[in-house]
This record gives sequence, structure tokens and C-alpha cells, in this order.
Amino acid sequence: MSKTVYLNISQITEVRHKEIQLKDVADVYCDDSAIMNKCKALRIKTIHLDRNKRYIESTLDVIKKLMEMDSTLQINNVGEVNFIIDYHKPKPPSWAWQWAKTIFVCIICFCGASFAIMTFNNDASVSDVFKEIYRIIMKQESSGFTILEVSYSVGLAIGIVGFFNHFAKYKINTDPTPLEVEMRLYEDNISKTLIQNDGRKESDIDVS
Repeated sequence: MSKTVYLNISQITEVRHKEIQLKDVADVYCDDSAIMNKCKALRIKTIHLDRNKRYIESTLDVIKKLMEMDSTLQINNVGEVNFIIDYHKPKPPSWAWQWAKTIFVCIICFCGASFAIMTFNNDASVSDVFKEIYRIIMKQESSGFTILEVSYSVGLAIGIVGFFNHFAKYKINTDPTPLEVEMRLYEDNISKTLIQNDGRKESDIDVS
């Protein structure tokens, strides 16, 4: 069997244990299952500090450890050149704190969205436009609560759900939502910046 080992290391991996094995940060494949399992179990790092911290690691160091384990291996890396191990101390989940944060974010989003919609309606004089349209078509004055206002309100809600492709835990399709795209771009930029800063050996870098 071939002794070629394929590595696909993720850019960033969150772990909650101090003994980091190769299988924790990478997908490993080899035709020989015994070699593959041996490579997966290889310890690539031991975390000594008892605090949350991000560690910048090099794939070359991983390859060196694999070659030290078995010098006859052929390593083919198809993943990242540098990667991040994001260590978090194990702790029991605090459901009360999680719910408190969720409720707080929901309130902020609701108030912010409401304010944005109201200021837009005020700037565009939407109520005056609806009254004028109603007067022209129906030949009578609008009471301020007509089919136009109802349709606008319902359409606004449907439009928001359609744009964000998300309602509660349900999605209209499998495409990522705009918020998920922006969060992924933000995470990618953070990871790239941490790796680049570590490569420059800046004395003031903070990766914790």
C-alpha cells in the first residue's frame, strides 16, 4: 500500500483539551488505515497555560513530527500552511448567561431595526404618499389605516425574512444568510491578521 499521507488542516480550530492530536486540527487520509490511525493520534502540541489563548502553528512543524514518527512517509498537505489552535478552558455551560445575552441582542436588534424603519418612513414621507395614493384612487380621504398601510407592513416583514433567508431556526433555502457571510469574512480576516502578525514577530502582538 501507498504510504502517502494527505493532510487538510483547518485555518482555525477550537479545542477544550490540552493534549492536541493531529485529528483535532486536520483531516487525515492514507490508503493504509493503520498508518492513517497512527498519524491521527500523533500529539502535535501540549498546552501548558491554564487560560484561553490562540496559538499560531506551522504545518511544517507538523510534517516534521510525522517524519520523526515514520521517515518513510510521503506527506502531501492540501490545507493551510499556518493554522490557529484556539484553546478555551473547559467549563460547564451557563444557560442563564446565554439566554440573557440572546435576549439582550434581540432587544438591541429590534430597537435598532424599528428606529431605522421609522426614520426612513419619516424621511420619505411614506404616510403622506399613501394618503395621496388612496385619495387619488378611492376619491376620499384616508383614515391612516387602509389596505396600503397593511400591505406595506406585511410586505416589509416578508421582505426582511426573504432577504435574510432566516426565520427562527428555519431557512428558505440552503444558502448562507448575509449575516453568516459577513461573520465568516470577519473570522477569516481575524485569522489571517493573527497569522501575518505572528510571521512578522511583532513584539506587541496579542493573540489571546
